[in-house]
Amino acid sequence: MNIYAAVYSEEHSSILDFSQRYGKQLIWILFAFIIATVIMLSDTRLYMVFSYIIYGLVIALLLGTLVLGKTVNASKSWLQIGSFGLQPAEFAKFATALALAKLMGPYGFKLNNIRSYLMVFVLIAVPAGIILLQNDTGSALVFGAFIFILYREGLPGWILAFLIFVVLLFIVTLIYNPVSIVIFLYILTLVIFILQTRKYKDSFRLTFGLVGMGLLMYLVSELFDYKIPTPYYFFIPVIIGIVIAFVYGLANRFRQAYIWAAFLTVAIAMSLSVDYVFHNVLDVHHQKRINDLLGIESDPLGWGYNVNQSKIAIGSGGFLGKGYLAGTQTKYNFVPEQSTDFIFCTVGEEWGFLGSTAVLGLFLYLLLRLIRIAERQREGFARVYGYGVVSVLFFHIVVNVGMTVGVFPVIGIPLPFFSYGGSSLWAFTILLFILLKFDSDRFGH
Repeated sequence: MNIYAAVYSEEHSSILDFSQRYGKQLIWILFAFIIATVIMLSDTRLYMVFSYIIYGLVIALLLGTLVLGKTVNASKSWLQIGSFGLQPAEFAKFATALALAKLMGPYGFKLNNIRSYLMVFVLIAVPAGIILLQNDTGSALVFGAFIFILYREGLPGWILAFLIFVVLLFIVTLIYNPVSIVIFLYILTLVIFILQTRKYKDSFRLTFGLVGMGLLMYLVSELFDYKIPTPYYFFIPVIIGIVIAFVYGLANRFRQAYIWAAFLTVAIAMSLSVDYVFHNVLDVHHQKRINDLLGIESDPLGWGYNVNQSKIAIGSGGFLGKGYLAGTQTKYNFVPEQSTDFIFCTVGEEWGFLGSTAVLGLFLYLLLRLIRIAERQREGFARVYGYGVVSVLFFHIVVNVGMTVGVFPVIGIPLPFFSYGGSSLWAFTILLFILLKFDSDRFGH
């Protein structure tokens, strides 16, 4: 219904017009029901036994797409089969979830050594890497959501917290200058260290000593008329402070001292490398989208056009919306990709805050139900796979809705069961119904 609303025109007013996207979507939905039925009639042991084979076939399909694929929106990620385009990257998500379940499901598997982490990393990195080579960054980023499986299966919380910190540090470093970031990181590390160890006196002595060192450097440079770049007044004392903390920790066998000194070292190194990564690793369109999101650059008629028009459409819906088929932003094609990546703006414009909240509430209920289903599984394979389903759906929902309202950069991933597209609909159907099949068989055949 929302795809129909997004691309509606007087010339094609019938929702059963199969030459239009909404008509084609009805066909994809029909096939999705058939796929769901086949899965529910199958034997769950097939997925357990053939997990790695399914994973291998999808990897081969991804590699084939690199050679034979069709380029759409600068991404070589589509296989053209007659008039139908298939996107193997969508199916790689459930295949990877199955492979992870096969690896991590057995009772003896533990995330407690380098080998186990390496095996998990390889299973996730291989499809993600191939998809990156296809220039489909959005789909590749989805595989990062599998970190939630690892957390459920024993990944220490501090690793997850550190990864979140890295993302936040990347964002903050793009906004503020390096000196401010170094001072912030030093203060943050010092506060955590003090709260953990209660070493108030030693911490304040070191800090005052470093401040004094910076002032002394400034006075000496002024006295001898020797200009030192301003950042050095901060960087050099902090580096000396890190060395002192390392030596102090090692000499006194004080573990927290050198652990937090190492953390500060890594954090500063990452913050100083952000500029290089941003300008030499990311593509120009990714740079523009991130800058537009953070308010560093404003280009409402260029890189920021999609998001700007999407926010106008959603905001214009008000509390109750303009009504079904009454969205002006949608009807006059102001929002690009409004039936695919930006389908949520149609919901916002026509159904308003109330309708958008209802849709998000239904998605939240679905995710909570899936977590409950995953937790009640009797076998580790089904539980791990269940959390794979939750991870993928959660990432898609949060990022897709987030990019339509301007809180995430545009990375081009569909809204599950809403966006137009046969590949994504079928892939989400397979992903979900394999879990439902496991759940229906959890007490045996």
